[in-house]
Amino acid sequence: MQFPGIGIKTAKVVAHVLYDKLFIAVDTHIHRVSNRLGLVKTTSPEKTSELLEKRIPDNYKHLAHHALVLFGRYYCTARNPKCEICKLKQICLYYKANVIASKAKQSKK
Repeated sequence: MQFPGIGIKTAKVVAHVLYDKLFIAVDTHIHRVSNRLGLVKTTSPEKTSELLEKRIPDNYKHLAHHALVLFGRYYCTARNPKCEICKLKQICLYYKANVIASKAKQSKK
């Protein structure tokens, strides 16, 4: 879907609001969280969007969109993510690869 003069994320938001279409409008938060949790392994928001659209059932897309945005905005932030208080750390690839690995290196010193 295309609207002249706006990007894909905004077009998906407009289509959702005006036409009740079910999309996940991938922003920086959704892209980051999805990759850190291992929902996708992508380098671009466009590819993240493509994969999430296939993997998340329609009846969960609205909820998933808002949950991932808010989670990325307040917990799984780009800088200084709150991994230690995160309820998803046991399944999080980022936590396992970065936080646990960092602790292991520090304990060896």
